[in-house]
Amino acid sequence: MPHRPIDHPDPRPPSVRSLAPTQLVSWLVRGWTDLMRCPLPGLLHGAAAAAFGTLLWWLARGHFWLLAGAFSGFLLVAPVVATGLYVVSRDLERGASCVGLARSLAIWRSRDARLVGFGLLLALAGTGWVLTSASLITGFAAAPVNRPADFIRIVMLDDRSWLFEAWLALGGVLAAPVFASSVVALPLFLDRHIGVRAAVLVSWRAVLANPVTLACWALCLIGITLLAMAPLLLGLVVAVPWLAHASWHAYRDLVDAGGLPPRL
Repeated sequence: MPHRPIDHPDPRPPSVRSLAPTQLVSWLVRGWTDLMRCPLPGLLHGAAAAAFGTLLWWLARGHFWLLAGAFSGFLLVAPVVATGLYVVSRDLERGASCVGLARSLAIWRSRDARLVGFGLLLALAGTGWVLTSASLITGFAAAPVNRPADFIRIVMLDDRSWLFEAWLALGGVLAAPVFASSVVALPLFLDRHIGVRAAVLVSWRAVLANPVTLACWALCLIGITLLAMAPLLLGLVVAVPWLAHASWHAYRDLVDAGGLPPRL
């Protein structure tokens, strides 16, 4: 009699939870706790982000119309940069006392095609916004915008123009679907075996189930990042890992992925 293969049940698809906006405080607190428990990988990631921001500033220091888009575009790809820190939070959650830098970088040595492909898509989105932002400011500003003071005076404070409002609105329209597609997709890639399309759909379901909570979370991420940029970008050294660890806890609270096989 021929041997019949054993049928394995299909993995249970992830479900999403509805959470109150007050949950943001818990994510920030737990993210800060992770950073304090294992600071080295996070601070090195943050220092790399600050160094990259400094390089952007130096390259575009005479063309602030380009710099404004570049920094806001960086926010779109920052979740990919933080992927290694999700490893740290996950291992701490599993009982590790601390996690070394090599462990946090191991995710990139695995050459996971999902992370690489998704990172490229986010990079394209960020590049598209940089070009759109530059075109909008150079095409419609009343005078050349070459310095931060020019951007404030000519774009932000010009009461005869709606350029700043249009710049913000267009940035929000472009950033919203990117945020909705990635807010839980990247930590889900790290945590479980799941395809890109399925992970993005889970991320959108989480946003649709928590529109107010995740809108507040997006504003929180932007606000803390902008404040961190103020002191010569040095605040990014702490803000980047803090928000990365907090984002892991946001994913864990929002998504029940226990029905999927663990990745590592």
